[in-house]
Amino acid sequence: MDEYEKLLDRALENLPDVETTDARFIIPEPRIFIEGKTTVLDNFTNIINVLNRDPDHLMKYLTRELGTAGKVEGSRAIFQGKFPKELIKSNIESYVEEYVICSECGRPDTQLEKVERVMVLKCLACGAHRPVKKRKAMTEVARDAIEEGKQYEVKIEAVGSKGDGIAKVGKFTIFVPGASQGDVVNIRIKRISGTLAFAEKV
Repeated sequence: MDEYEKLLDRALENLPDVETTDARFIIPEPRIFIEGKTTVLDNFTNIINVLNRDPDHLMKYLTRELGTAGKVEGSRAIFQGKFPKELIKSNIESYVEEYVICSECGRPDTQLEKVERVMVLKCLACGAHRPVKKRKAMTEVARDAIEEGKQYEVKIEAVGSKGDGIAKVGKFTIFVPGASQGDVVNIRIKRISGTLAFAEKV
């Protein structure tokens, strides 16, 4: 144990001096509007600057989670399809939890590094590091496979402005009345319109 503590002390002494901030870390509120058949995240660059991450990394994450295509155009991110603000905000918050915030000290002073083909989140404030995990889907339903009248188990990722729970299955955004964020519920699909689906709890 003494040897371990000596090694730990040496490691802490050799940590690089990193300028951190005690200012409260606040994720900018997404500015969302619909433009034709696309959804525009107007302040994408502002969010990236606060998170201090590669724009391509966040963009790939969002398009994967939303199940759609997208592109960065100037300071904006544009996604194919219509998505509610609450869903995009929830996905950005999930990204921050996994790829930005240190799980040990809770600070955002981190960076992503690749170590032997494993992506690692390294904290510049406390020296902690952890591998970032690939998120697993809450359901084994194949992408693009939901059908009207069928039942599925989903996780409610956000709550819309009208109070409906919002879940994702593949490319589909599913609205579930009477469900709260974080709930895992069984639903029946009542109607599908494009990439939007409307369901009821069962």
